[in-house]
This record gives sequence, structure tokens and C-alpha cells, in this order.
Amino acid sequence: MLDPEITVEAYNQLRQQPSAPLLLDVREPWEVATASIPGAVNIPMGEITSRAHTELDPDQPIVVLCHHGARSLSVTMWLRNQGFDHAQSLAGGIDHWSRVIDPSVPLY
Repeated sequence: MLDPEITVEAYNQLRQQPSAPLLLDVREPWEVATASIPGAVNIPMGEITSRAHTELDPDQPIVVLCHHGARSLSVTMWLRNQGFDHAQSLAGGIDHWSRVIDPSVPLY
């Protein structure tokens, strides 16, 4: 089974592949408006349980994103328990992404 977390560096390489994982942003809409990564699908953490099975493909690789990595890890573990075996949390969240990969993404 995949490691529950993926580094920002590893995800940055994967996202450039034709079969890139879905980037699932579980932050609140105001957070997404403040800072985001293009192409991410936003389903706030509080809505995951009611939307995951209708809006996500359990066979598709999914990288879950939040601010610092705690919410995304929690959602990743829930998704895995629901049969989404290819879900991984982006370690350090969008904050770490901004610091290491893309400094144009605002810190908040």
C-alpha cells in the first residue's frame, strides 16, 4: 500500500504526468480563495463524508491537500477506510508547497 503521505517534491513530479493524480483540496472556500493550486477540486473536509462516494473515483490516485497537512491526513485515512486505496496526503500542505515549490502561492 502507498505511504499515507506524499512529499511536495514527489507530487510536483507526478502532477506533470499524463496520469496525474486528482488534487483534492479539503480546505474551506475562503482558504481556497486566499491560496490555491490550479486544477484542484475543492470539497471541504466537513463535506467529504457526504460527497466522496458520488464525486470521487476510488480507483483514481488522489492527493489530498489542506493548509499544513493535518486535515488532509485525516481525510486520507478516512478515504482509505472507505476503499480509496490510492489516496495520499500532501505532507506540509499548501504552506509547504508555497515555501518549497511555488512561492507565488500566498502564505496565510
